[in-house]
Amino acid sequence: MNTLIAITGLGIFCLLFEILNLRKAIIPITILGLIGVLALNFYEFGTEQSYYNNMVAVSKFSTAFSSLFIVLTIFLVALSHNFYQNHPTKISDYVAIKVFLLAGAVAMVSFGNLAMFFLGIEILSIALYVLAASDRLNIKSNEAGMKYFLMGSFASGIILFGICLIYGAMGSFDISEIHESALSAELPIWFPIGLILMIIGMLFKVAAVPFHFWAPDVYEGSPALTTALMSTLAKVVAIATLFKLIAGMNVISSLENQDLLNTFEVIVVIISIASMCVGNIMALRQVNVKRMLAFSGISHAGFMLMTLLTVSASAGVLLYYTAAYALSGIAAFSVILYVCRDQDNEDITNFHGLGKTNPLLAAILTASLLSMAGIPIFSGFFAKLFLFNQTIQAGYIGLVIVAVINSIISVGYYFKLIIAMYSKEPNQERTGKPFLIYATAVVSIALNIILGLFPSLVLDLLQ
Repeated sequence: MNTLIAITGLGIFCLLFEILNLRKAIIPITILGLIGVLALNFYEFGTEQSYYNNMVAVSKFSTAFSSLFIVLTIFLVALSHNFYQNHPTKISDYVAIKVFLLAGAVAMVSFGNLAMFFLGIEILSIALYVLAASDRLNIKSNEAGMKYFLMGSFASGIILFGICLIYGAMGSFDISEIHESALSAELPIWFPIGLILMIIGMLFKVAAVPFHFWAPDVYEGSPALTTALMSTLAKVVAIATLFKLIAGMNVISSLENQDLLNTFEVIVVIISIASMCVGNIMALRQVNVKRMLAFSGISHAGFMLMTLLTVSASAGVLLYYTAAYALSGIAAFSVILYVCRDQDNEDITNFHGLGKTNPLLAAILTASLLSMAGIPIFSGFFAKLFLFNQTIQAGYIGLVIVAVINSIISVGYYFKLIIAMYSKEPNQERTGKPFLIYATAVVSIALNIILGLFPSLVLDLLQ
């Protein structure tokens, strides 16, 4: 709870810095503030407390994922300095929105009540709608913001309708009371219907097939930094929240009592396979790097959904996978922001010859793509290894075989970009070496490698 209050206070201070004409100090002060919030969050780790009649419930799960969210936000704020240098008068607004978005993200994994869950979703979603359309003179950004707003509003409405049905079935918004009531064999039909609606809405937020159609267009049209935020922080928040919903409301036990568990498992397997296959096959055809990473994110959503099949034992694996995926995504988008900062698009042609003109950033981008593909020694490999091992132990060998095949397919489009960097001749001159972009790229990929070498640093947090 203290973490949530501190984040909200920091967001308010970011707005006040504009009034005090401290624009140049906004980025460093915000980063220092977020580091302080991270330390406060670590201090709360291991405590099990609830606040305001269980509206907010602090647990190992919430503090572990909140720490990941704060680290990702630190990287995204650091990248804001160079990205928004052409809009210095608006930088306090942009940074404040990111900090408030973080508050919504923390609320989404710290809820003990469905009202707080929905409040967190709306805080995060509204911030994303604004950021998607923040480049107001770019028609693609306007289109992305409008498309995301319309589709996201429908998804939020579906989630809210599901919450209403669950309240009608259980008579409470409180997760602990729903958890206890779910053990009853005499649950009204409204409960599984409401649950289905909530899962559908969250699958939209995750961008899983068949609720993924918004992602490629919104990713391409949004400013690159906003796309980085959607691809890393927003996706990780959505999948962690969906996992907590399934675990917190004791969905597995309730469905088992009503002979619906097999149906749930089949649906999860189908969505997971469809997301992996559609994401990877469509990514092979892309020439725009942001669209390619959008479809890559859809495929990774399919991998992460596999944890829903083993909810009771997968929290640590999900935390590790999301950390590995998000850190490699931050590293990749740091390079994309540097390479495409003076370009009208993010096509692969912009990366021609990067290995010759800037070997360091080319190596970082290569490492991040190899991590996403699941190549050792990067944490992406071990994330898939632990996930596959967990899924095989649960008896889903066929699903793991499909996942391995899709991992092999993904190498094709990742290497398409890598080959362009090292085998093509440079087609543009790149000047300047922005410190924060370089620092973010280096630190994020270094953390990715460290997690690959020492996976227990993350896995043991939720044991």
